[in-house]
Amino acid sequence: MHRLTRAARIRWASTATSTSTSASASAHTPTPPSPPSKSKSRWLGFLVVGATATAAGIYVRQSNDSATLNPETFTKYSLVSREPVSATSSLFTLRPRRFSESNYDVYEEAWATGVWSVMFKQPQLQIGRDYTPLPTTAATGLTVEDENEGCLRFFIRKDPFGEVSRYLHTIEVGADVEMRGPKIECAIPKETEEVLFIAGGTGIAPALQAGYSLLSRGGRSKIHILWANRLKDDCAGGQSDSLKPSPTQGWLSGWFGGKKEAGEVVPVREEDRSLIVRELEALKSQYPGQVTVDYYLDEENTFIGKEAVRASIDSSSDRKSKLILVSGPEGFISYMAGPKLWAQGQELQGPLNGIIRELDLKDWGVWKL
Repeated sequence: MHRLTRAARIRWASTATSTSTSASASAHTPTPPSPPSKSKSRWLGFLVVGATATAAGIYVRQSNDSATLNPETFTKYSLVSREPVSATSSLFTLRPRRFSESNYDVYEEAWATGVWSVMFKQPQLQIGRDYTPLPTTAATGLTVEDENEGCLRFFIRKDPFGEVSRYLHTIEVGADVEMRGPKIECAIPKETEEVLFIAGGTGIAPALQAGYSLLSRGGRSKIHILWANRLKDDCAGGQSDSLKPSPTQGWLSGWFGGKKEAGEVVPVREEDRSLIVRELEALKSQYPGQVTVDYYLDEENTFIGKEAVRASIDSSSDRKSKLILVSGPEGFISYMAGPKLWAQGQELQGPLNGIIRELDLKDWGVWKL
């Protein structure tokens, strides 16, 4: 990716808010599943994970006075705003406590690579949790000052059992927050032409990242996002681009019961759309014809099942480098593609299972985030 101009740097830095069976778990850094074709082997060979995902509970101490985000030590940011998205989630905006132009280069490289995260520290308990920054869009809503100072944005759900998310939802605006990163969760190969992203809840943040990383490279690559939510507030105003099949039983269908046909599409006012839906619409506007989004809602008994995934795969497509990414709660990932595994302190991909394995999509690589 060519280096950005200063103006482009400011735009990028203005925001930032995982079919064949994977190799069995080992003590080494995980690599994507080996595809059946040689060409696929070449492009999937570039798919890497810089470091394994770090769950809440990891002991963290390192801090320094650096103003530049880095993966070795924690850098101080300040909380600029916390906007409610729904009853359980908010959009966080954070700015480096001290300005550093080097952050432009850090952000630029991460955005160009693929899906990335940063670790937030809970200082009282000395534990950390990884969160995914949101990319910049026309729906950003930040001031020019915020954009010029390298703000990052995050879509975070308040987990009643999550020490870090509860801490972030209780601190006051202006408070210091220590972060470390970036950590590359999935490098999207340059050869990638098509991505199917299956997201559950806040897993939509990596989907937005993947879309920007893929589409900003130019060309006519495409991304199709399937987004499942428990609460309507999270995706209020979202309307599916594809005709969904009759709802099928999904990972929560046993809890919510019956089925219901998708409703008729009606015009939606901009102010009635949730913040994340606005981000998705901005992505579609920026890359017309290259982004499609379908919404699934537990409250309406619509779920992502086999037929929904199959309907999202264009069997007539001659695109050669195709990738399925899955992100969301552990139960959601397990249902879709089988659980990830822990071995010797590392989180590994684990074998491919779930409905994606049952569909036997031989031309697609699969990666769990």
